Amino acid sequence: MFRNKTLVITGGTGTFGNAVLKRFLETEIHEIRVFSRDEKKQNDMRDLYSHNKLKFYIGDVRNESSLQEAMRGADYVFHAAALKQVPSCEFFPLEALRTNALGTENMLNAAIKAGVARVIVLSTDKAVYPINAMGISKAMMEKLAVAKSRTAAPGTTICVTRYGNVMASRGSVIPLFLKQLQEGLPLTVTDPKMTRFMMTIEDAVDLVLYAFKHGCPGDTFVQKAPSGTLAVLAEALRSLMNSPSPLRVIGTRHGEKLYETLLTREEMAVAEDLGGYFRVPADNRDLNYGKYFTEGEEHVSELVDFNSHNVPLLDLEDMKLLLLRLDCVQRALSGERVRV
Repeated sequence: MFRNKTLVITGGTGTFGNAVLKRFLETEIHEIRVFSRDEKKQNDMRDLYSHNKLKFYIGDVRNESSLQEAMRGADYVFHAAALKQVPSCEFFPLEALRTNALGTENMLNAAIKAGVARVIVLSTDKAVYPINAMGISKAMMEKLAVAKSRTAAPGTTICVTRYGNVMASRGSVIPLFLKQLQEGLPLTVTDPKMTRFMMTIEDAVDLVLYAFKHGCPGDTFVQKAPSGTLAVLAEALRSLMNSPSPLRVIGTRHGEKLYETLLTREEMAVAEDLGGYFRVPADNRDLNYGKYFTEGEEHVSELVDFNSHNVPLLDLEDMKLLLLRLDCVQRALSGERVRV
């Protein structure tokens, strides 16, 4: 499906963009366009890959005109541009809204005008029952994408993917733990009982590609990732690094959840189980139906969310095997110093 096609990755200099490049540059894809604000990261990426299929576009999703140039002649879009740090978004919620929600609206408008065939919007577990500004802005992003999928030109399909924290991505806890272990410091754990879905960046790319291949307008896709506690994660890293560093429990931080939820019970009521994935179709009825006003569905009350607390948890050995798949863990085991 990607042969001789042009792909745009917004926010393409991040962890996800780099993973896509590694997956696609040596295929028969015609061109990959990296759209982002950071010229330094773009230059680093240009030097690292040095590939004639790779093109760079400086711009901001807040500015629709800069997106229009990047979209011209493109076939597909992976939309990864976002403000992702919970504390930053909490202090500057309007900035989160401008980038994550209104920026997505700009991207969708530009893609539709350019006749892009498929757009995949990347979301997060924090959009489900959001308790912080980052999650609220991402929840609005999802609503905008699904709404736009109803009115987009027939040739443009818009889908959403939703996943939890990507292991060893920028700002995640694994590089921090590795750095603390290398320096002989205690591992600062918020709550040992806290659970998180354990998804590698390769899994995240697989989820986006699955949505790309199977999605209908307005669909939301979730991968059935394994889950684990922070206590087991920390112990697995201590074991791999052969370190005696103790755990230091610092308590739950502001805006942080005990567990991740990827699907609400309302979404579970309509979700299609596809084996390794869930598909939640868009509700494409208009406002003139009773379930918004006078009717209800009794069975919804009997369902539970899909969250990291109610799925089988990884034990110590399984966690270690999963961690060994990560480049940063392999580099740390070889003696390379980890940077956070």
